[in-house]
Amino acid sequence: MILGGDHLGPNRWRDRPPHEAMTEAEDLVAAYVRAGFTKIHLDCSFSCAGDPVSPSDDVVAERAVQLVRAAEAAAGPDADRLRYVIGTEVPVPGGAHETLDGVRPTTASAATRTLARHREAFAAHGLADVWPRVTALVVQPGVEFDHVQVVAYRRELTEELRAVLDTEPGMVFEAHSTDYQTPEALAALVEDHWAVLKVGPGLTFALREALYALAAIEAELVPEERRSRLPEVVDRRMRAEPSQWEGYYEGTDEERRLARTYSYSDRVRYYWPDEAIDAAVTRLFDNLADSGIPLPLLSAHLPEQYRRVRGGQLAVDPRALTIDRVRDVLRDYDHACRTTDKELV
Repeated sequence: MILGGDHLGPNRWRDRPPHEAMTEAEDLVAAYVRAGFTKIHLDCSFSCAGDPVSPSDDVVAERAVQLVRAAEAAAGPDADRLRYVIGTEVPVPGGAHETLDGVRPTTASAATRTLARHREAFAAHGLADVWPRVTALVVQPGVEFDHVQVVAYRRELTEELRAVLDTEPGMVFEAHSTDYQTPEALAALVEDHWAVLKVGPGLTFALREALYALAAIEAELVPEERRSRLPEVVDRRMRAEPSQWEGYYEGTDEERRLARTYSYSDRVRYYWPDEAIDAAVTRLFDNLADSGIPLPLLSAHLPEQYRRVRGGQLAVDPRALTIDRVRDVLRDYDHACRTTDKELV
């Protein structure tokens, strides 16, 4: 296992002029390196105050080099451990904010230009020896998700793009926002050279599903006055502290209520550390540990976990059941990385 820093760049400070934002970004990257992170995603694709809507490849490459220099300086004699990820067509963190109407893959010409500009910038700043440690290129394979839909991978649209790395044998593609892709789509991505598959909200979405399923079981077993009322607590705290979701969900009060809980973008994930919510999760686990979980109820609410319990692979423990539901998502990724060409036919 390695630690990777994602979207490291001026994103957090893009309301400031470029020189101010990049100074902050340099400090950020240096802090990640000093903390032991070795996979550094250089994301300078965001516009800062006064920038064009989309910075040019030259600007993105120059800013990426600034961050590389900060990372190398912070690492000192251990710099050889660092691996870099570059790219100019980087999806926004956490999935699309707006409703999607299809997603176009990065063109082969754009990916080739990104590589060339970055390689030139590295060389111009005396970092040619660092270039072999650029491990991955972020490109858009045409996959994304918004609040209610998923755009699936279509490999026939990436035939030319796949050939771009033929001249970079030490580099692979990195795909952001592969959350909610089918196992078959993930396997196709792996076969087509996307060797780094990013998943985030897909995991926390499964966490929320598991916890709310357990809360539904609790409601059947535990007297009302002792229940955790986890879903109610979460929504109350989200409404009290709306900064992590308010700018993402639009529509009527009812539509926003549904989005807070069920949206693919899963803004709930930012609230699990909240003290009241954490206490409700603890109470939920304690209640179910005391009451036990009858297998018919487990089957109704967590059928895959029920199957593993029946097979002797999993304990009827609320925490173990929750973790196993998250692992359901990871199993799809694991299978994709092990799938043979024959299995894809």
